[in-house]
Amino acid sequence: MNMKNVLLPVFYLPPISWFSVFLDPENEISFEQFESFPKQTYRNRTNIYGANGKLSLIIPIAHNGSRAFKDIEISHREDWRNLHWKSIKTAYQSSPYFEFYEDKFRKIFDLNEKYLVDFNLKGLEIIQQILKTEKAYSLNEEYIKIPEEINFREKFSAKTPSEFEMDEYYQTFSDKLGFLKDLSILDLICNKGPESLTYIKNIKQSY
Repeated sequence: MNMKNVLLPVFYLPPISWFSVFLDPENEISFEQFESFPKQTYRNRTNIYGANGKLSLIIPIAHNGSRAFKDIEISHREDWRNLHWKSIKTAYQSSPYFEFYEDKFRKIFDLNEKYLVDFNLKGLEIIQQILKTEKAYSLNEEYIKIPEEINFREKFSAKTPSEFEMDEYYQTFSDKLGFLKDLSILDLICNKGPESLTYIKNIKQSY
């Protein structure tokens, strides 16, 4: 197997396409922690399927002058963890597998991390437990504008449709509003349960 070195951004409950890159057995993963924090990306937002369509859950950021991603602090002025958890529960409580994974999901929102990168990585740890995967990764040691690795830092856009090809699957509100592609990994797990990993492996990647 020819291993490829891949540089990935660290996301909040990442989209399904991110997992197709992260879990690819041919990819050796390094996470970017020194980039200047870009706004309006999956680094501090995740998209779920609510009763009225796509719903973005956004982690508020403390504005303390830090720009490097590893130094970005979460703002706890509002109870965003409780709000996000309530939104997820409302969106997925009638999905086939939510009840089965609810206790593990809940643990994500019990995390009380100071830094966004730590929160995202601990959330990823819990998702890996649910998926029964143990993918290893490293954190990069400096920002390199043109890295040697395959660069995925700008690949996943929260603003434009996903370039990844993926099959439709049944979603809780898809009868009413149709299939929404490439939402948070939570959407896949709640609707596909133990089949999630097989689904991820079948995604056509464009890189």
